Amino acid sequence: MKTELIDHSPTRKEIKIEIEQEAVRALYDQISARYSKLASVPGFRPGHAPVSVVRKRFKDEIRSEVLRELVPQAIQNAVDENALEVIGEPDVHLDDEESLKQLGEGPLSLHVHVEVLPQVELGQYKGLEAARRTRPVTDEDVENVIQALRESSASLQPVEDRASQDGDTVTVNFRGKFLQEPEAEEINVDEVEVELGGEGVYEDFTKNLTGVKPDDERTFTINYPADFTSKGLAGKEVEYTAKVTGVSRKELPELDDEWAKSLNEESESVATLREKIREDLEKRSALESDNRLRNELLDQLVAAHPFEVPETLVEHQSNHHLETVVRDMLGRGFDPRNKEMDWEAVRGQLKVQAERDVRSSMLLETIADQENIQVTDEEINAEIESYAQASRQTPQQVRDALTKQGGERSIADRLRNRKALDLLVENASVSEGEWREEFPEETEAETLDQQPDQQTAHSNDEPQAAQASENEK
Repeated sequence: MKTELIDHSPTRKEIKIEIEQEAVRALYDQISARYSKLASVPGFRPGHAPVSVVRKRFKDEIRSEVLRELVPQAIQNAVDENALEVIGEPDVHLDDEESLKQLGEGPLSLHVHVEVLPQVELGQYKGLEAARRTRPVTDEDVENVIQALRESSASLQPVEDRASQDGDTVTVNFRGKFLQEPEAEEINVDEVEVELGGEGVYEDFTKNLTGVKPDDERTFTINYPADFTSKGLAGKEVEYTAKVTGVSRKELPELDDEWAKSLNEESESVATLREKIREDLEKRSALESDNRLRNELLDQLVAAHPFEVPETLVEHQSNHHLETVVRDMLGRGFDPRNKEMDWEAVRGQLKVQAERDVRSSMLLETIADQENIQVTDEEINAEIESYAQASRQTPQQVRDALTKQGGERSIADRLRNRKALDLLVENASVSEGEWREEFPEETEAETLDQQPDQQTAHSNDEPQAAQASENEK
């Protein structure tokens, strides 16, 4: 077999392959003989039909089998001969389709396009300079958390001495009919709680239910916009009859030690609760600061190492990001099929991020090789335990999911890249800088999840727990 390697780019190669006539003929004769022994041909006893008749009657089947046995092995031999690390499936083309009609009468020529991992030449990765910027925790931040806790502990108390007003919760039995679609099934829901002026409450409901008392009845029409979050209501005109069954007011608990104790055993007083909240906020701020430092160093590393990345890996990572966006939209009650969505623009933005992810992952992998970084079984087991706790699964469930996805290698690769990133931080020149609000927020898990697996292009192999929610009116 003759081969010729053509370099189109660091990641795109073409291999020209010529399989000798003798090899093609030998396999053609072998498969033809196999068919002769097994084929049933009218006019001949089973296994006694002439080979020439069998070849004519089963020419397509014999040709397909010859190619199926000959071509993949020839491609693998050519890949091995040229020491290529191929990504994805090869793109195979026969040079002469006519040669198939006279199989075995001459050599078989084909060319194969493959995508490969490029050779990454490491430049400077130690001694990078970056600033650690830590978000300050203020008294206002602490009080905002206190207020949120009080809101979550609030109770609803009936309002009997006045009509409803902003901030009240009105309990209503709704009857609604679609004015443009009289045949459509009417809306019929009871005991719906509407917080007047509340987040997520459509403004027209607040306007029409302000100033009501129990047993009042209001009729009003809502024209829902075309991009309304509920697909069944988007672009529709609905006439509602609302029967008020109750009006209540949110009553916050007193900001005292008894309330603080009711939250958890560690809070003996409002003062200790504030201390615990500040401590938690400072820990979160420190984690955020560390993540941003790591991202800044990673950005510097990527910017200093321009090289072509495999399109297959970028496409895979882009699809992963797109799936995440769609899941997030569904979780928030948005319909991804909304015609207003410019998915081409979204894909373009995601592709830029995906290319950065792939490039940074390949660089970290190269650093790990350079520094001989290893991952132990104990570290893998600890990571699986962590995933299990985060997703509320058992470690065995996580292992079973990993087995379906190709084993525990993805976790090992991720841990190895994380260690390489740790080494980057440890060897960097880090100064203290002033906090800047314009930095994007990102958790450590999100940073690490952006590192794709170079070899398999599976960037999100760890099990995930999906969440879904529905948004009501």
